[in-house]
Amino acid sequence: MLASDFLCTLSVEVGELVSLGFGPLGERRRVDILGGTFEGPRMKGTVVPGADWQLLRKDGVLELDARYALRDASGALVHVLSQGMRHGPPDVMARLARGENVDASSYFFRSVMRFETSAPALEFLNRTIAVATAERKARKVELTAFAIL
Repeated sequence: MLASDFLCTLSVEVGELVSLGFGPLGERRRVDILGGTFEGPRMKGTVVPGADWQLLRKDGVLELDARYALRDASGALVHVLSQGMRHGPPDVMARLARGENVDASSYFFRSVMRFETSAPALEFLNRTIAVATAERKARKVELTAFAIL
């Protein structure tokens, strides 16, 4: 049986979408991760820039592959690998693409997160897999991550 425990919230600032064009699997895209903040019971700090490599599949599902780092209050760094998907009704996805605020309950946006760090105080993250619910805003993504126990 699976159980979870709240890990943290993240508010991630994102840049403009860059399309790399359409290939046999769909449209390849990249979105820069510009920064942000995170906070949870055992950690707090800032998001270090990175990128989200995306594939907009022909069936309308957006596959996400984000890689960035977290810098906690002590300066320790944590590598983050966040892979997930976002999908929903075509009209809802079109509104998100235009940067409109859309109720998160009207679309699916989830991510699986893994971590790597050399910081002794955060070493528990090296053994953690988290699942995050997410909401896309015009210039940011807000995630709530839960460690799977």
